[in-house]
Amino acid sequence: MARAIFEYTKTILEKVSFDKNIFKRELSKANRLLLPHERKELFIWFKAFTKSKPELMDLEFILA
Repeated sequence: MARAIFEYTKTILEKVSFDKNIFKRELSKANRLLLPHERKELFIWFKAFTKSKPELMDLEFILA
């Protein structure tokens, strides 16, 4: 079940990446809801995802 939440979180983040404020809010939610090892995975995903979206890179502090 937890894995499904992680995958759902990534899907949501991809869909809202057009708006930095919504993306930030969803990233904060994910940081609260995910398990510690999933947060680490999300951080790795975030780094890869934001390479093509530099406007979102400064939100890294939420996951750190």
